[in-house]
Amino acid sequence: MVKTRLKIFAGDVLGGLNSAIVALPQALAFGVATGFGAGAGVWGAVILCFVAGIFGGKIPLVSGITGPVTIVVASIMHALNADISSVILVMLMAAILQIILGMTSLGAIVKYVPYPVISGFMNGIGTIIIIMQLNPLMGCPVMSNTITSVAAFFKNIYSINPEALFIGLMTLVIVFVIPKKFNKIIPGQAIALIICTFISIKAGLDVERISQISVNLPALTLPGFSLYSIITYFHYAVMLAIVLSSESLLTVLVADSLIKTKTPTKQMLIGQGVGNMFCALTGTLPGSAATMRTVAAINSGSTTRITPIVSSLVLFLLISVFSNFASQIPLAVLAGILIKIGYDIIDVKLLRVIKFAPKDDLYVLILVFILTVFYNLIVAVGAGITCAALLYAKRTADRTKLVQKIVYDKDIIKLEKLLEKDYKHKIRVVHIDGQFFFGSATQLISQFEDIWGTKYLILDYSAGDLLDISAIFALEDIIIRLQSQKVKIILIVKNEEVKKQLAKHGIIGQIGEDKVFFTEIAAINFAKECLKNKVKKKHFWDNFK
Repeated sequence: MVKTRLKIFAGDVLGGLNSAIVALPQALAFGVATGFGAGAGVWGAVILCFVAGIFGGKIPLVSGITGPVTIVVASIMHALNADISSVILVMLMAAILQIILGMTSLGAIVKYVPYPVISGFMNGIGTIIIIMQLNPLMGCPVMSNTITSVAAFFKNIYSINPEALFIGLMTLVIVFVIPKKFNKIIPGQAIALIICTFISIKAGLDVERISQISVNLPALTLPGFSLYSIITYFHYAVMLAIVLSSESLLTVLVADSLIKTKTPTKQMLIGQGVGNMFCALTGTLPGSAATMRTVAAINSGSTTRITPIVSSLVLFLLISVFSNFASQIPLAVLAGILIKIGYDIIDVKLLRVIKFAPKDDLYVLILVFILTVFYNLIVAVGAGITCAALLYAKRTADRTKLVQKIVYDKDIIKLEKLLEKDYKHKIRVVHIDGQFFFGSATQLISQFEDIWGTKYLILDYSAGDLLDISAIFALEDIIIRLQSQKVKIILIVKNEEVKKQLAKHGIIGQIGEDKVFFTEIAAINFAKECLKNKVKKKHFWDNFK
């Protein structure tokens, strides 16, 4: 038992060490990319990793600022004209929203986001990171968005800093060339950071550097509160909270699959929200559970929450001991590291099989990608989910149809022979095959045009799903139109909840309680009796005349 516990502890410590080595260059680079500074990125990782590790669950989730969070924070900084106080207020509101989200079941919604939306978003984020780092790679200032970055790139081609470009390209070569087996021991990003920074110092390269990183504990920072600012910036907070939460939830899915666990997402989101609240109140950058760092920890043997706590302590020691060295890191080196991170974010797996993907999925992916890169992240995701839902509704509606059969048995044939030329007395059963909802409702109404001549229509809705309001109104419309054609309607409903729903909306009252059945046999027998009585009455009056 003692040996087992020591083995688990050793795995957690090793995982914490490795994940901290992975996190350091990323936190520095992301901090610079947001405009907050490298120190805000590292200290945010330290605080969030520690707090979320304590409150966020039992599995080894290593947290900190990530690529998508970086782009969102950078876009908010640009939108609010680099007003740090306002951005901190947005981050604080996002953390509170994340805690509220953790108290509900809304976190599970991320499981229903279609893969093309996620892929388009991640491809867009990766592309944004790459585009925005092209200028710093050449020793030129970073731009605030992709459009200005592309425009500035072509202008800056004539004013490149050769020394910055040299050290930036060297960084790219190292991070892309180092074999994966070495990455498992020491991440290529850390190797590139150390080697290229050392060369730039020894060679005395004239390049822009981080300059200074504070090793002092971040001070309490309270943003200015007002009802106007809360209302004005609320949509930014929603956007940030969604990205923070969704990336954490996706990381949990990966971690659970690797260590064969099932993590309570509510507790995890609350822990992340509390950690991000501490980050906002200390003026450091928020983040989420980071997939790359978490996987690195798990592959090193991590299994418990000790890992993120160890990782935060190791990060603190690294930045304390090597702060002077970190301040000499060239921005071109960080740009090279970020370009590699952007490349890793891009969904290469999907790009390999994109020519085999359904067209609907491609439309969604391209829409989300374009909106993410050139317009707005939250609009991109919202538009992607909406588009995917509508396309799914269309496919489902197209599969929904009416299956008809005319009921004629020997008894009915004998009765009909008594009536010359009276061929319209028919019993027809119509099955609604598929989902009856807003997408299929209008299509089904048009399909009823073919059966107006029927006298007894048995409408069979066998599905157990409750109807949405569109389907209820469509059913009501169908009944009114059929009754106007003097068609007698008999309804088969096999689900008691659906029957109660139809009763509440007056559908059953419109048809008649005695004309609602649970089985097709009972409905047909009822229709046959009605038809027999109608035919006998007509035959009697014809003879009487």
